Amino acid sequence: MASPQTLSEADRRIVAAWAADCAERVLPAFEAQAPADDRPRDAIARARAFARGELSAADEIRERFIAGRAASDVKTPVAVAAARAAAQAAAVAHMGAHALGAAAYAAKAVALAAPDRPEAVSDEIRWQLDHLTAESRSALRRLPPLGEDSSGPLGPGLLTSGILATVIREIQANVTDPDGPESS
Repeated sequence: MASPQTLSEADRRIVAAWAADCAERVLPAFEAQAPADDRPRDAIARARAFARGELSAADEIRERFIAGRAASDVKTPVAVAAARAAAQAAAVAHMGAHALGAAAYAAKAVALAAPDRPEAVSDEIRWQLDHLTAESRSALRRLPPLGEDSSGPLGPGLLTSGILATVIREIQANVTDPDGPESS
């Protein structure tokens, strides 16, 4: 039985575009430290190609770890978070819940880049929510709440604590709240 965090391939293609948008916003933080390393940029491009139906899920599953390896080759926490955002976007082809991981790591990168701006994370989450399509909101609603299913990235692990968990919980609350931004 497939994990509820997987989502259908159609839903994964829908949320992959949003995940790529989230990761691309923080890509300059990675490229500032490693301008010759194109693995995160390539991962974002692959996520977009998957979203457009140009790449198969099987092909992307084999390639999903490449951008994550870039995170181990940089030194600053903001560059690491940006690389992880790209890696999570690429991993959406494997499991839809990684879209929330891409958004969370992007927000973490924003927070690390602007430690003197406490509103930076809230501003980033607002941007992320504002850029969800009706279809991507619907797909994200199908994911189990953070921590309630152990069979994927929303189970025990890095995404369930700290700023990453805070971001994911806020996004999930906003996509499921009938009075949230989607109804405006």
